Amino acid sequence: MPPEDRFVPRFAAEPPQDLLPYGRWAERLQEEFLAACLRVDTEGEELGDPGDVVWYPDRTWHGRTFVPATAPTANGYELFGFVSYAHGGDADEPADFHSEADFTADTAEANPDWAIDLCDEVIGTWRGEQGKAAAMTLVWGRPMVQGAAVATAELADLAVDQCVLVEGRFTLIAPDDYRGDTLDVKLFDARGGEVARESLYTEDDEEDG
Repeated sequence: MPPEDRFVPRFAAEPPQDLLPYGRWAERLQEEFLAACLRVDTEGEELGDPGDVVWYPDRTWHGRTFVPATAPTANGYELFGFVSYAHGGDADEPADFHSEADFTADTAEANPDWAIDLCDEVIGTWRGEQGKAAAMTLVWGRPMVQGAAVATAELADLAVDQCVLVEGRFTLIAPDDYRGDTLDVKLFDARGGEVARESLYTEDDEEDG
């Protein structure tokens, strides 16, 4: 095979290893996530109390496991973020918890034309050739169309991560914003046919870039 033209990390994260959180484990993660929600700068908005936390598949990268989450609020906003942790100790118990959260008024319920409901957060940097760097990005979401079975992240039409949907949700970790290219998320059905695609960026974002 000839050398690769696009030298980027592909499938860098472990696939999901566990079921979606439930029971005491979900309660532990919820404590961390809601604590992060209390630290959110609301910019003067009255978000309202958070509703039920929705969890997304876990992904592990660079020694840490990331479990994304979303939660609607009483006033029509959405809280989104993740809880991450490392594995340590003789029993390999989760340790060194860290959580991040933010909010948005741009919800799927207010945008019925969306094909995919997406959230994303940069969690690290990958240094590439000629001093260029990629933003390693945690992406999570759910399809708003029927028939989706697998989600992929693609950079300049090169698949750099994929995730089988778990209870209609997916999580990806992939390089973004590298050499002028940005991520697209695509959904495929069980036969490999594309059913939806979305960019991480709005048209205004792309124009600003």
